[in-house]
Amino acid sequence: MNTKTIVGNGILAALYIAVSMVFQPFGFVAIQFRVAEMFNHLIVFNKNYIYGIVLGVFITNLLFSPMKAYDLIFGVSHSIICLVITIICSKYIKNIWARMIVNTLVFSVMMWIIALELNFAFGLPFMFTWLTTAIGEFAVLAVGIPIIYFLNKQVKFNKLV
Repeated sequence: MNTKTIVGNGILAALYIAVSMVFQPFGFVAIQFRVAEMFNHLIVFNKNYIYGIVLGVFITNLLFSPMKAYDLIFGVSHSIICLVITIICSKYIKNIWARMIVNTLVFSVMMWIIALELNFAFGLPFMFTWLTTAIGEFAVLAVGIPIIYFLNKQVKFNKLV
């Protein structure tokens, strides 16, 4: 891994953590709005962003989660699985908008992993929790599509790492 990739991913992880810290009260409940999840869309521009996103999720869960052990296992696993699925899908989907829509759907549907975590940790009803966490994830990522798309016009995310 080259220096540019390491530095870019370090900055991404730091941004993920900082944004999560600002919006912390909304990121760790049954109806989650973890605004930093918008950064998941960077994976559609360059697969090397996986390192910064996963590191950001790991450190955020370590520092801020009220249920650290569960979040370090389930939350990080959720991110890795979803990012890998999006990377694989991106090989076959060339349109950036379509990639971000697929990424949004993958992360939202796969929120069953977080619902399972909340069921184990707090006994919350699985199906209802899956629905509420999926809605929150979908909302954040759907709002993030145009934001990340237009930021990319200025920043060129594919060339940063």
